Amino acid sequence: MQYFVEDFNENRCSIKEIALDLTLYFLRNMKQDEAADTLEDELLFIHQLKCNLKKKYQCVFEGITKQGDSTLLNNIYTDLYITQGGSEHVNIEHEVRQIEVTSRRHESQEIQVECTNLFKAPEQDKQIRTVLTKGVAGIGKSVSVQKFILDWTEGKENQDISFIFPLPFREINLKEEEKQGLMSLISQFFPETKGLNLTRNDKFKVLFILDGLDECRLPLNFKDNETWRDVSSPASLDVLLTNLIKGNLLPSALIWITTRPAAASKIPPDSIDRVTEVRGFNDAQKEEYFKKRFEDQNLASEIIDHVKQSKSLFIMCHIPVFCWISATGDASKETNTEDTPKTLTQMYTHFLRFQMLQSRRKYDGEYTPDVSWDKDAIFSLGKLAFHQLERNNLIFYDTDLEACGIDVSKASVYSSMCTQIFKEETGIILGTMYCFVHMSIQEFIAALYAHLFLDINKKNAFVQDSTEHENQNDTMINLLKTAVDKALESDIGHLDLFLRFLLGLSLESKKTLLRGLLTQQDGNDQSTKEIVQYIKQKLEANLSSDRSINLFYCLNELNDQTLVKEIQTHLREGSLSSADLSPAQWSAVAFVLLTSEEEMEEFELQKFKKSDECLIRLSPVIKTSKKALLSIVILGIIFCRLSNCSITEEGYKALASALRSNPSHLIELDLTGNDPGQSGVKQLNDLLQTQTYSLKTLRLSNCDLNEESCSALTSVLSSDFSSLRDLDLSNNNLQDSGVKLLSDGLKENCPFFFGLLPSHKILSGCSITEEGYKALASALRSNPSHLIELDLRGNDPGQSGVKELNDLLQDPNYQLKTLSITAEDCFALTSAFNSNPSNLIELDLSGNKLQNTGIEKICPLLENAQCRLEKLKCVFSFMYMSVCEYTFINV
Repeated sequence: MQYFVEDFNENRCSIKEIALDLTLYFLRNMKQDEAADTLEDELLFIHQLKCNLKKKYQCVFEGITKQGDSTLLNNIYTDLYITQGGSEHVNIEHEVRQIEVTSRRHESQEIQVECTNLFKAPEQDKQIRTVLTKGVAGIGKSVSVQKFILDWTEGKENQDISFIFPLPFREINLKEEEKQGLMSLISQFFPETKGLNLTRNDKFKVLFILDGLDECRLPLNFKDNETWRDVSSPASLDVLLTNLIKGNLLPSALIWITTRPAAASKIPPDSIDRVTEVRGFNDAQKEEYFKKRFEDQNLASEIIDHVKQSKSLFIMCHIPVFCWISATGDASKETNTEDTPKTLTQMYTHFLRFQMLQSRRKYDGEYTPDVSWDKDAIFSLGKLAFHQLERNNLIFYDTDLEACGIDVSKASVYSSMCTQIFKEETGIILGTMYCFVHMSIQEFIAALYAHLFLDINKKNAFVQDSTEHENQNDTMINLLKTAVDKALESDIGHLDLFLRFLLGLSLESKKTLLRGLLTQQDGNDQSTKEIVQYIKQKLEANLSSDRSINLFYCLNELNDQTLVKEIQTHLREGSLSSADLSPAQWSAVAFVLLTSEEEMEEFELQKFKKSDECLIRLSPVIKTSKKALLSIVILGIIFCRLSNCSITEEGYKALASALRSNPSHLIELDLTGNDPGQSGVKQLNDLLQTQTYSLKTLRLSNCDLNEESCSALTSVLSSDFSSLRDLDLSNNNLQDSGVKLLSDGLKENCPFFFGLLPSHKILSGCSITEEGYKALASALRSNPSHLIELDLRGNDPGQSGVKELNDLLQDPNYQLKTLSITAEDCFALTSAFNSNPSNLIELDLSGNKLQNTGIEKICPLLENAQCRLEKLKCVFSFMYMSVCEYTFINV
């Protein structure tokens, strides 16, 4: 017993363990040895698991394999920016584009989540069991997992959890053919827990971390897999995992799944309680990273200043791995190098040089300042990168390496660029898989290979297996054109960054940085001119917005700014409002707005020729949301104004798609004067029912809406997730039937979500008669305290409609503050105003022929001591000055 206490005193992490020790002590004294033995075993399981996990996760191998130098994670760890929720939009763009979009989002409108508090949400009554964390490659998901586990093993956080079992998909993939029980699987990966019975003690809180869903090779057949509840009975790995996630196996266990965005849909939404997104570093965290990375703070400051000079480089530094690449490349620059890196290609070229120098020094003992290129090694590695990239593969196996002429036994030599993910651990041969440190490095090496292949074999790497051109020498321009075509053919954009690198290297090949590696330089200038023109021709085609934007990044790599400068001139001169722009020019506008060094305080569609095409072409800018398309950022509030912009059904479709990709930031949407058609209304309806969408103000005045449109909007008003508070439907032919549908929607939601009902309802000029007023009054009576503004001008209530309003306004619970009505309605409602005058602050009678007799009728209201009216609008009411003076004196 004394040994046990001393052993645990050295590693005691929490008050909970102290309590367990005391319990153990008293059980022994009470002669409850069996219970004490069981408890002691459980304490030892926890202790041994924590010790082993701490050894495994306390060090970080930044970018390189375990053959390299490691650093204590706690010494260099920089917090990551993690947000709650995420886009429900399925991304079909390169992850670098996703980073470029995400980097411009407005943080003040987001809910930030601390990594340590993933399973804690005090604002939710529902317990959080399953968390899905999304993030692009290299953004820091696995490091977040590592830090979470390390803090637990050191007793710093989440000590209510008894056991944490990290099960990376890349490792458990190797068990896909085996049938075994869940406890058997756990004991294979964590031998120190052999004999542990997780079902014996319901008080155990267990967390399974399934890292890297995008690397999962299992079908994850949630729909058809049989239900499995026994943790001991053998089943296929797919059955075990789907039942664990669904809660059939160990229903009390917590589940944390990490994934790249494209694979997130593999998990059914009803199996997830919380979605978070790792955004990487925000701007302050980028600087913190570089300061921690270098002891020399002057060097750190120089690197920070450098990456800030280039918008694209600074954006990419949202990815922690890219910060490491930037730090490595910048720190390695010789003082006499010709240019500071300004493009991605230049930065990655510096990085490659540094890694080759390091490799030579480490494995060959060479310490020369010049790079000694190993063409064979780079060619073999490039072949692997290129062919796997064509298949969109990021994980490789021994057979893949061997097919490219790489000696698996010497794979560690390539570790500066290609990571051996894991090797023999815990006495169990799990197998070996490989990947590049980051997908962007694979793309860079693949682009370098394409140049090398052309240089050595005079062949195009894309058609190297073709017999059609077997006896012909290929040219640089053919390679570049083929690459452009291949990239544009990709639906998911997986060749976008590869294309940027390939084009950038066509310039770099004649510079000193790659001297000795690439020798083909003849005709490069002519090839550059030809490919620039070829890309501009492609931009005139009907490309998707994301493909067009990438082509402008490609032109940037080729140092061609002609289209961009042309558009910048037009923007400065304000000459785009009537111009018929070509597809290439529209794409240039989007690119300029996305990459502008200075954020625009205001951007209005009226500055451009108003049309569906404009909205569709500029939709990538909407996704950025920080200074979004047609948005004004005032005190962190974002408005999207598209009034009278000739937008039809196609434009609404593009708008909904863009907003769905980044729903949480827009709070006001003004679509006045546009005709959405029924499909456009449906697009809005589906969008507004999204759980993560937080629109508060929607203006659809003069949009040719009708009863059918109201039917679609009713589901929005009654939605559990609606946060709409201000709805403007004025000047639409809704008629009584349409208003009745809207009123039913308000009543349906009322008992459960009082605070989510619209507080401003504008229905002027909507052809509402007595029946419509009756339905509206009924809906408002069910929830009188939230409506504060009502505009009913231009409708015909009839006597019964006026009576409905009169009875409603006399209710002391009614909190209406602003009312816009006709003069006749006002006179009829005088008794209501006098009985409940204290809440009304603004009365708008504009556009009514009140004349003197009319205004005299409302003076008793103004004379009432309880009247708090602050604004009386009588514009175009045909009053004489003497009456106005009398009125305002009384006010």
